[in-house]
Amino acid sequence: MSKWRVLIFLLCVFSITVLFKENDQRRILQKFNLPLDTDPFACGKCLTENDTWFLQRINQSVKPFLSPNHNLSEDTFNWWKLLQKEKRNFSHYKETVDMLFQIFPSIPDVIESRPQKYESCAVVGNSANLIRSHYGPLIDFHDVVIRINAGQTKGYETDVGNKTTHRIMYPESATDLDNTTHLVLFPFKIQDLEWLISALTTGFSGKWYLPIKSKIKANKNLVMVMNPAFMKYVHDAWLENKGNYPSTGFMALLLALHICDEVHVFGYGADKDGNWSHYWEKLKDTNLKTGMHPGIEEYQTIEKLAQKMKLTFYRGL
Repeated sequence: MSKWRVLIFLLCVFSITVLFKENDQRRILQKFNLPLDTDPFACGKCLTENDTWFLQRINQSVKPFLSPNHNLSEDTFNWWKLLQKEKRNFSHYKETVDMLFQIFPSIPDVIESRPQKYESCAVVGNSANLIRSHYGPLIDFHDVVIRINAGQTKGYETDVGNKTTHRIMYPESATDLDNTTHLVLFPFKIQDLEWLISALTTGFSGKWYLPIKSKIKANKNLVMVMNPAFMKYVHDAWLENKGNYPSTGFMALLLALHICDEVHVFGYGADKDGNWSHYWEKLKDTNLKTGMHPGIEEYQTIEKLAQKMKLTFYRGL
């Protein structure tokens, strides 16, 4: 008899949880003036759809993250080493990767270790068009919230939320993390891999064109490193080799397409005045553009993905 009581109790708890979630979703729909019969978290990404443009670009065989089982070709290494004029050879790269997986998980906490992809992901860019957007609650509602580089939350919660499950960074943009946030390193040179090893152990003493944090706080068990082959794939297949290489923001978005069932994109593109600036910074240079990154082509690709319902794009103000 006691087992039946426990079962009934668990069913009641489940029903109450579902009810609260539905009420939360209804409240968010009303807040953003969406029809109540619309589900902003419904999957709009169907990989089996007969879409030539999309299928010519997407390649699920390219593994997003480094692991001991994913060998990098020397040709891809030679492309990658030119991004920031890496002078060391392929053997040194392989030795560094071997050292990396003596410290960090050999199987990234995504896809390979899960029966399914992440369900619902918000990718939060750093565009100033997030200011006064009031997207915060909508962003935090997602299962996974991916933030990029130095994207801040404190003081901006109303517009950008405060939940972070994955923080994308490279050494020059590194920030401390709590014990539950994944550190996702986008490496552009061998020194970036060396920095990751040292910054979470003995401390890093190298130098580059910008100051680099010697040590950072992060959970070593939640570290993931982007595969340079994935970076090249994004540049070749999605940007058709435009620009020197993709921006971290664009690579983060394509990463989400590969690891999430649903992708919701916030904070990309120029502000209402056409400036490419960050929401937490006061704009000083009104001629600021996207530099070596093909910003216009990236934005147009995001719009096309949204048009084809492969993701949901919230353009901001």
